[in-house]
Amino acid sequence: MSRELLNRLGIEIPLLPTTSVGSFPKPPYLTKARSDRKKELISSDDLYNLEQQATKEWLDFQESIGMDILVDGEMYRGDMVAYFAEIIPGFDPGGLVRSYGNRYYYKPIIKSKLKYPGPMTVEWWKRAQTLTKKPIKGMLTGPYTIMDWSFNEYYPDRAAASYALAELIRDEVSELIGAGCKIIQVDEPAVSVRPEELEIAKNALQIVTEGQNAYFITHICYGAFEKIYPAMLDLPVHNFDLELSNSDLDMLEHFARHPFTKDITFGVVDVHTHKIEDVELIKTRIEQALKYLPKEAVWIDPDCGLKTRTVEESKQKLSNIQAAVEAVRAELQE
Repeated sequence: MSRELLNRLGIEIPLLPTTSVGSFPKPPYLTKARSDRKKELISSDDLYNLEQQATKEWLDFQESIGMDILVDGEMYRGDMVAYFAEIIPGFDPGGLVRSYGNRYYYKPIIKSKLKYPGPMTVEWWKRAQTLTKKPIKGMLTGPYTIMDWSFNEYYPDRAAASYALAELIRDEVSELIGAGCKIIQVDEPAVSVRPEELEIAKNALQIVTEGQNAYFITHICYGAFEKIYPAMLDLPVHNFDLELSNSDLDMLEHFARHPFTKDITFGVVDVHTHKIEDVELIKTRIEQALKYLPKEAVWIDPDCGLKTRTVEESKQKLSNIQAAVEAVRAELQE
């Protein structure tokens, strides 16, 4: 599949490389610090130092269990859309809306022409990469999802807003590549919600990725994949990170009818439950995946970001994923 590209980029990965979608839960001391900062009880430097501490702790944990492609855990971010909207000129903060469960976010409003503000994630990526020799993914929210999760009061339609955002995200991708980042994930969870707008999402991602020298992943979740599959394979990325265990691996029957033609990061634990899946269950899910997918094309991770779980739950889920993968690798090499 895309291992040749990764090799050209200087990245060697084992069979069934392990990674995570992006977000991890913030440790209690950081949650308190973020609240204290809003009340102006601590300085921005104090908060920054604690965000750095939490980032290092999560990187150290991923290394300690043997994960292959790491993430910084997004200790400096809140909501995945609001984080970027708060930085990009042209957005105004909106009111609180419910995203899921009892979680809310401030839905931003596009009020004027959007402008690239300069690097938004690069310094965090650079600092994290200095702490490990393993590759760290650059993590961005995609233009279609930022558009879909915002109110648009400036651009003539949803497509125009998506493409304007795509130009900005493209600039951020270029900055990440210039800093040395080689694996970049562009999260597009909204893509599977409106199948009729798949072409808009595709065109926006084309703007982001075309001619850019990196290995691109997109994460898609929370939707009806069957309504956009196999058409979604035309999205211009190398790897699809999919939420699969929450729906009992039901996409495998679609893969049987229409073979998956790109790399896939296969979600093997449900991030919406406190239940800790044991190693044997995860191992069974991986083995099921390999009945339908070439082993060289499969990466392994949780279904989605883990920020809704506790720190301990997240560590247990990731540790069990790693143990299951190592067991499957051993069997494949026999």
